[in-house]
Amino acid sequence: MKKLFCSTILLALALIIPIIAIAGVDISIGIGLPPPVVFAAPPAVVVLPETPDVYVVPDVDVDLFFWDGWWWRSWEGRWYRSHYYNRGWSYYNRVPRFYFHVDPDWRRYYRDHEWHGHPWKYERIPDRQLRRNWRRWHNDRHWERRGRDWGVQSFQRRPEREMRELRHQRQEQYQQRPEVQRHQQQMQERQRQQRSQEPQRRMREPQREQRVRQPEQQHSQPGDQERRGESQHEKSKGEPDRKE
Repeated sequence: MKKLFCSTILLALALIIPIIAIAGVDISIGIGLPPPVVFAAPPAVVVLPETPDVYVVPDVDVDLFFWDGWWWRSWEGRWYRSHYYNRGWSYYNRVPRFYFHVDPDWRRYYRDHEWHGHPWKYERIPDRQLRRNWRRWHNDRHWERRGRDWGVQSFQRRPEREMRELRHQRQEQYQQRPEVQRHQQQMQERQRQQRSQEPQRRMREPQREQRVRQPEQQHSQPGDQERRGESQHEKSKGEPDRKE
């Protein structure tokens, strides 16, 4: 009985595991990870004006952002995020919503210490200070209040309508990048392949389920026979001996 039970379990697992593996396939399969960025020490960041608390590492050639508790970077038209600035990257299947708030010329403004014609006295924030305070700064609107205005002197906030138009323009420009278009085409092709394979997968599932049920039925039959034999034996034991 034990051998039959174990063999039934093994057979069921052998049939079920491929189903789980197929169901777990998603469009992220085959997408590579970005090359590592080597840091001699934890990087300092600056907060970018006119953004929802977007921090950037200015000392590397890669656009490396910190926002909402995550590190973010783009590579070959794809986006990745991690809780660490130098490892643990995972694919993010859309553009993070903070990105179109970022001025594409921020590096020039950083180098010239000015933001759209106004002196920009930015503050370099150490990594430990960022990790300890970023959430409180966000909740308190630290970089907008107390006369700081992101460190831009005589700063005049642009109207929200103008900012929406700017974000829309940046989004259109982003979509025109060759690496972004290539990535979108690759994702569309993967989705078409998944849709074409879906009917075949659905046809295979009932066959696998049927093969799983058959060993269970075969396993139940010997037990039923044993139980019937036991009940007949108990019945015969309970009948009194008849005297002739």
